[in-house]
Amino acid sequence: MASPAQLDQIAERVERLLVRYEELQRTNALLASQVEVLTQERDSLKSRLSAARSRVDALLERLPEVKNAA
Repeated sequence: MASPAQLDQIAERVERLLVRYEELQRTNALLASQVEVLTQERDSLKSRLSAARSRVDALLERLPEVKNAA
C-alpha cells in the first residue's frame, strides 16, 4: 500500500498532468483555428491566381501574331 506521502506525490503529479492537458487542448484549438484561417487564405489566393492566369491567357490570345521575316 502506498504511503500518504506517495499518494500526495501521485495526486500532485496527476494535477500537473491535468493542467498540462488543458493547456495542450487550448493550444491545439488555437492551432486548428489558425490552420483553418490559413487554408481559407490559401484557397482564396489559388482562386485569385487562377483568375489572373485566365485573364493573362485571354490577353495573350488577343495579341496579333508576329510573323518571323526570315
